[in-house]
Amino acid sequence: MLQLQAIRENRDRLEIALKKRNIDATQIFENVVQLDEKRRATQSELDNTLAESNRLSKEIGELFKSGRAQDANVLKEKTSGLKEESKRLGEELNTTAEELQNLLYQIPNIPHDLVPAGNSENDNEEIFKEGTVPTLSAEAIPHWELAKKYDIIDFELGVKITGAGFPVYKGKGARLQRALIAYFLDKNTEAGYTEMQVPLLVNEASGYGTGQLPDKEGQMYHVGADDLYLIPTAEVPVTNIFRDVILNESDFPICYTGYTPCFRREAGSYGAHVRGLNRLHQFDKVEIVRVEHPSKSYEALDGMVEHVKTILRELKLPYRILRLCGGDLGFTAALTYDFEVFSTAQDRWLEISSVSNFEAYQANRLKLRFKDENGKNNLAHTLNGSSLALPRVLAGILENYQTPEGIKIPEVLVPYCGFDIIN
Repeated sequence: MLQLQAIRENRDRLEIALKKRNIDATQIFENVVQLDEKRRATQSELDNTLAESNRLSKEIGELFKSGRAQDANVLKEKTSGLKEESKRLGEELNTTAEELQNLLYQIPNIPHDLVPAGNSENDNEEIFKEGTVPTLSAEAIPHWELAKKYDIIDFELGVKITGAGFPVYKGKGARLQRALIAYFLDKNTEAGYTEMQVPLLVNEASGYGTGQLPDKEGQMYHVGADDLYLIPTAEVPVTNIFRDVILNESDFPICYTGYTPCFRREAGSYGAHVRGLNRLHQFDKVEIVRVEHPSKSYEALDGMVEHVKTILRELKLPYRILRLCGGDLGFTAALTYDFEVFSTAQDRWLEISSVSNFEAYQANRLKLRFKDENGKNNLAHTLNGSSLALPRVLAGILENYQTPEGIKIPEVLVPYCGFDIIN
């Protein structure tokens, strides 16, 4: 969430920056300023009314002490009116503050200067590419056909049990899935991230804290009876560990990792680009989250990008990195790098990770602050990244490692799997 002071003091600059997202923020900023002025005026009026009421209460006490009960009762009638006025002003203040807060929730983060202008994913910038795309035989098939051929993932059984987008992993498919999770977690903890096991359900405050609410409310599964949400990513519960927390500068950097199933209602469309593991309603993901000093957050972002690179190098998957344009940038992010693996069998790139710096946007929602050397409270910076999302990594392994003899297992995963081929 943007800070009110920043909007008031740098309104023109922020309006220009949001044009990268193809957003004209002129009117919404005007509404924010007007509501803030109304809130301030109401607060001032309420403060004056309460002060007058307190002054009269003291005067009434003195009048009673001096035996002037009749004069005191006259003033009591006046204080009764002031109490009614205070109540009205308090309710008006709460309503205005809520309207202002809801309006601020509708404004996305300000893009970093490195974010290119653009309307869609077609305008994202490729900034890095590595790895050799394997040459497959003419009989090579996509992962959903491989899954059926080797009986390792059953999509139809998932439809029977739950519905589309909820696959059942079987035998070596389940073992490979578990191996990837363990491998990702080991890589992350070796890099200094502390492993966390967190709830899969969060309350509304947590959803608002990281920005999934109200922006992605329609994409989240909601348990109405308990007013809880199934998490779309481990970012939500892990980052909310720091909601309403004041840190010390010496606490930085804070680095956490966690594995969770993730749940997303996004319907998607039909066609090969969403078949099989390409888009699911339930999937596994290992996440990395960092809380950083503002002066170190972009250095940390670069480090997270390099960390994901090492994992993909060890898996020997061809990949590229994109810098997202303004039109494709997530609502809460200031700068995002997407990793994509090339699927040879599908002849297309598959997104497998997003690594983002949110700067102070989430921290302002979370009230996540730190005390500087002068004892002043400042907003921290938050970052997160997929390290990694499993479905499309698994799809890339199945498709790129297929041979006439079966699907070979990446060498680095063999100790985790206990086998080197699926046949």
